[in-house]
Amino acid sequence: MVGSTISHYRILEELGRGGMGVVYKAEDTKLRRNVALKFLPTALTSDQDAKERFIQEAQAASALDHPNICTVYEVSETNDGSSFIAMACYDGETLRKKIERGPLKVEDAIDIALQVAQGLDKAHQNGIVHRDIKPANIIITNDSIAKIVDFGLAKLAGLTKLTRTGATVGTAAYMSPEQARGEEVDQRTDIWSLGVLLYEMLTGQLPFNSEYEQAVIYSILNAEPKPIIELRKDVSPELEQIIMTMMMKNLNSRYQKISDVIEDLKKLEVGISKREPYSARQQPSIAVLPFTNLSSDMEQEYFCNGLAEEIINVLSHIEDLRVVARTSAFAFKGKQVEMKEIGRKLNVDTVLDGSV
Repeated sequence: MVGSTISHYRILEELGRGGMGVVYKAEDTKLRRNVALKFLPTALTSDQDAKERFIQEAQAASALDHPNICTVYEVSETNDGSSFIAMACYDGETLRKKIERGPLKVEDAIDIALQVAQGLDKAHQNGIVHRDIKPANIIITNDSIAKIVDFGLAKLAGLTKLTRTGATVGTAAYMSPEQARGEEVDQRTDIWSLGVLLYEMLTGQLPFNSEYEQAVIYSILNAEPKPIIELRKDVSPELEQIIMTMMMKNLNSRYQKISDVIEDLKKLEVGISKREPYSARQQPSIAVLPFTNLSSDMEQEYFCNGLAEEIINVLSHIEDLRVVARTSAFAFKGKQVEMKEIGRKLNVDTVLDGSV
């Protein structure tokens, strides 16, 4: 596959593979940008259910427009009928790799959890439940922006359930009790998984863990996780309480809305977030947003984008100045977001905006 050209994409290298797809880094030869292409595995090409689920991933993700959700460009097929999704390719690493190096700082863990929660809030508002929130499905860009990827298991409101009756989906260690039992799930299953994610970021270990999947599921259904404060002394009782409420086995005792989680985490973030205050930063930083086209000529969009990219390239050569990558800055193109909020999300003290 590497070296070949699919549609107008030239395959550069393999990035990873999983049960629902193989991901490659590719060059978009039309727009001259790198993208990530996710292909349905050859072994599943003849499986109509798997193919439908793969298309469902594209529909779910493309319907969401949010800085903390991976941008999907298109879904298409090769000449031999293989389906693929073209999406943004981010410079960074998965949260899984970050955790493998050890527990995160408390403020960093809260910050990542908040970003993931904000992305999930957007999905939930659109009737979409991710159902597979885990470290491998969270990319942390070089600009410290969390991106949720892989909506292959997402359930859109109103669509026919594609999972076989009684079958479980998702990764066992991050499954909610209702998901592990194969029951219908709602947004509260994502809240549970995010709680597990936050627990792992802080402690470096899973709250429910075993060498065997059935033992993990038994623990999720029957056991209580070890108190975080016993594993890490600098975690406040308030933060531990938030996580434990996210992982309540009783659905009615758990947070009912992700927006409530966001509200409580933001209260803790005050005074400790690495994004606040701006004056505390040691290294000057800037984000250059795509320029706005004020003419009626849509072809000028290319010039507007190219102008911003050129400024980014020039600024990148200035020593001791951190410049946000194009992909992260351009994620705000066409969005009605206040400059202060953009600065907070991109972790910069200067934002450059312009028009042509």
